[in-house]
Amino acid sequence: MASAAEQMAANMSWSAFGKAGELRSRILFTIGLLMVYRLGTFIPVPGIDGAALREFMEGAAAGLGGILQMFTGGALGRMGIFALGIMPYISASIIVQLLSAMWPPLEQLKKEGEQGRKKINQYTRYGTVLLATFQAYGLAKSLEAGDLVTNPGLYFEAATVITLVGGTMFLMWLGEQITARGIGNGISLIIFVGIVAEIPAALAQFLAQGRSGTISPGVIVAVIVMVVAVIAFVVFMERALRKIHIQYPRRQVGMKVYDGSNSHLPVKVNPAGVIPAIFASSLLLLPTTIATFSGQQTGPVMSTILAYFGPGQPLYLLFFTAMIVFFTFFYTYNVAFKVDDVADNLKNQNGFVPGIRPGKKTAEYLNYVVTRLLVLGSAYLAAVALLPEILRSQFSIPFYFGGTSVLIVVSVTMDTIQQVQSHMLAHQYEGLIEKSQLRGKKRRKRSSGRK
Repeated sequence: MASAAEQMAANMSWSAFGKAGELRSRILFTIGLLMVYRLGTFIPVPGIDGAALREFMEGAAAGLGGILQMFTGGALGRMGIFALGIMPYISASIIVQLLSAMWPPLEQLKKEGEQGRKKINQYTRYGTVLLATFQAYGLAKSLEAGDLVTNPGLYFEAATVITLVGGTMFLMWLGEQITARGIGNGISLIIFVGIVAEIPAALAQFLAQGRSGTISPGVIVAVIVMVVAVIAFVVFMERALRKIHIQYPRRQVGMKVYDGSNSHLPVKVNPAGVIPAIFASSLLLLPTTIATFSGQQTGPVMSTILAYFGPGQPLYLLFFTAMIVFFTFFYTYNVAFKVDDVADNLKNQNGFVPGIRPGKKTAEYLNYVVTRLLVLGSAYLAAVALLPEILRSQFSIPFYFGGTSVLIVVSVTMDTIQQVQSHMLAHQYEGLIEKSQLRGKKRRKRSSGRK
């Protein structure tokens, strides 16, 4: 028997969407801000030699690959004002969350509710400014080393730092506005739009290589089939759940006795979503960025780092895998699914897992179940993220879609659609409540008229 929510979801249509005024306003607001973001990717940083940059990018396009262009929507290749993208904010979030789990003062702030959350967000913004300043200065020096600026010097470096840091902070504000007043997660949507915007050009280049004979038709068909298979696998894993049976005992409220009920606690195979892949990619972004624009003038330390940690290198793949696994466990236990809080909530609601005592024993059982799920979930994330890297480096198969980009596109699309459905369900519930209130008023008027 379908639930009321499932029946209402089945009855959704374009006419119902047209009547949901608030949802329509949220979607238009989100689209408007994303258009502002895309416009900013085409506004260049002052002092850049456009002709030299285009010539350099034509030769370095293959080296830039997905990891540099993916999170910036092509702004890095054009040296737009959003060239740093949103990655400094994500990196600052990683640092603050790590400190929140290990440093008692920040851990105490997390327990102070809304005020503590605002304070932590403030620290994250400060960290974003520091990281963006460091990355912008490194990028400015790299551009000068690569002879890609018209007037190198202190003025160019200062202008570049101010412009890029301001662009990153503006993107952070855009993401917060989309999350609060639009639809979906703003930060994820900004990354999502940057990836999707580069697909047509990459697809055209890929097919052009097939027409020129560089790539055989069989490879093209195999890559397309593989992309479809990876997307289907990601959708399947993101929707996979482990349902833990929960039982509620019979209870008495006043003179009424309510029978016990059964329910399920759904635990996703991958509770952390795409966050671990984004975090891991952000840690690998800066060295490749600086080295790419520095050309052949990288120092011995940077050259050594790139020799061992360049895209496709064994240590790069090992480090990427380790970071994905670490952030999957860390983000799940500290943000997405806190087993102690879930166990306490079940205890307060008089719910229990059959055969498990409430409280500490329930928390231990949940920790056991979630840990087993995370082994599978982290392995799935690592496999999807590393497969394209291995194909590119070991088999020389051109594959624009990095594993992280596939995860982001699929996950953000599913989450956004789910939020749209939630808003439409809420709108339908409001319509039903208004109709019932109108019917109640009409009945009261008729009864009073008869009297």
